[in-house]
Amino acid sequence: MTLNQGLAFGILGAALVLFAWGRLRYDLVALMALLAGIAAGIVPYDQAFTGFADDIVIIVGSALIVSAAIARSGAVEAMMQPVLPWLRSPSAQVPALAGAVMLASMLSKNIGALAIFVPVALQLARRTGTPVSAMLMPMSFAALLGGLVTLVGTSPNIIVSRVREEVTGQPFGMFDYTPVGLGVALAGLAFLALGWRLLPRNRRAGASMADAFRLADYTTEAVVPAASDAVGKTVAAIEALAEERFRVATLMRGDRRRDPPPPGVVVQAGDILLLEGEPEGIERVLARAGLALDAEKHSTSEPEEQVAVLEGVVTGDSPLIGRSPAEVRLGERAGIGLLAVSRRGQRMRDRLSAIRLRAGDVLILKGDAERVPEALAAFGILPLSQRDVALGRRRRSWWPAVILGATILALGFRLVPVQIAFFAAAVGVLLTRSMTMREAYQTMEWPLLVLLGALIPLSEAVRSTGGTELLAGWISPLLHGLPGIAAIALIMAIAMAVTPFLNNAATVLVMGPIAAGLAERLGVGPDAFLMAVAIGAACDFLTPIGHQCNTLVMGPGGYRFSDYPRLGAPLSLIVLAVGAPLIALVWPLMPR
Repeated sequence: MTLNQGLAFGILGAALVLFAWGRLRYDLVALMALLAGIAAGIVPYDQAFTGFADDIVIIVGSALIVSAAIARSGAVEAMMQPVLPWLRSPSAQVPALAGAVMLASMLSKNIGALAIFVPVALQLARRTGTPVSAMLMPMSFAALLGGLVTLVGTSPNIIVSRVREEVTGQPFGMFDYTPVGLGVALAGLAFLALGWRLLPRNRRAGASMADAFRLADYTTEAVVPAASDAVGKTVAAIEALAEERFRVATLMRGDRRRDPPPPGVVVQAGDILLLEGEPEGIERVLARAGLALDAEKHSTSEPEEQVAVLEGVVTGDSPLIGRSPAEVRLGERAGIGLLAVSRRGQRMRDRLSAIRLRAGDVLILKGDAERVPEALAAFGILPLSQRDVALGRRRRSWWPAVILGATILALGFRLVPVQIAFFAAAVGVLLTRSMTMREAYQTMEWPLLVLLGALIPLSEAVRSTGGTELLAGWISPLLHGLPGIAAIALIMAIAMAVTPFLNNAATVLVMGPIAAGLAERLGVGPDAFLMAVAIGAACDFLTPIGHQCNTLVMGPGGYRFSDYPRLGAPLSLIVLAVGAPLIALVWPLMPR
């Protein structure tokens, strides 16, 4: 072992220990490792920051934007709407939701696909009484399995494709993963459809900070435009659009007022409705029924990129106490629209402009992002920034789905490289106003992008110093005499074992070059071993920390650390049993 190899392994080993220790953020550990590599001289100065311009970072960042835009568009909800009434028991709900998440993960990054369907699962749990713990973990695992099927489904596939390009000059294509990934995914889905019974049913969802501020249902005021889909529908039909706790509290038509209106009353153009419910449910009804928030006519006329929507609580010394928004001219003086009001223990009966506000009232406000802080201070409103508010942020459009479909077709016909295709898709999402620039920046998983950008030069240093060939030499005796399937399974198992202690992207950055070097030492093509690394690194079913999908469902599902192996251990064995033979069949270990 040379000095440079020792330095490379020492820095990488220290980073792995810090990753596993978990006391420092993994992106900070990656930056520390990069700095150490520069100081040790194994990462040249002129290559220190090339990782941040790498195609991997562009692809992952663009995929995050496109996935978030699809989640905001409501396209998935619209497609699921005809199916939801049939999902009345866990036996139907788990395979349906897991299958839908899996399919979405094939076309976009798996964490984004899962985020789209978590609200749907929570709604079903409330409506049918199914424990949410029975649905969320299978959905998370299905998202990981679906990500195996295409290049952009998960970060390990993208990184492995880059490693293959460095070794052979040709990266993996969009659907090169499909024959193996689809077989593994379908086998896993078949298990999850039955295996959810291994999960505990008595887990309660963890409370979030958003729950602490949900004092009561919000009340908002909506107008029925002439072109609204609500015209001619009954009140009951409109309430059914929410799929969750929601009601039309009051219907005002001219001088007449019905409080509450009978379910059979038919809504007419020009009616004013007071709606009660959670912001997500109200927003869903507004979008599906084509209703307009009356308060938005008072809010800012600035471009959407400069608009802020937030929750705020009226403080005890606020000048708003005892006065209505109309009296203080909230819209005219500050350019702020009052979208909704929540008051514990009391239902609102007046129009929003006439409500006399009290200390403790929680408001949803919309206005110019630059003017809002000054206005909140002037009116004694304390902002609550603990959760994203759906109301007033409607992005109901099919554009993101159309853009994603065009991207998939372009990649399938190899018209453009994957990094260009997804970069163009992200720009298209922004041009069609499916997402603002401010929201795009908020969508980015900056820690993951920093991890990738920092570790890519260090991974390259391990390869350039000959470290990967050295490790391959140590491992290769273990594989001599083993059948091809067993060798592939061993590589996959090693990647699976490492991933729970690292970020899966870090696992591939380390294991990918080693697998390629091992293949070269054995005199075979690298494809089978690279595929084994990609599948193993992407399939962390044993912990809540190895992948963001597992972390995302831990709180809402009320899961404990020990719950994951109950479902994940048998699923891991299934992946090994199905994945290794498929890799050997599709990507045989042919002599170089």
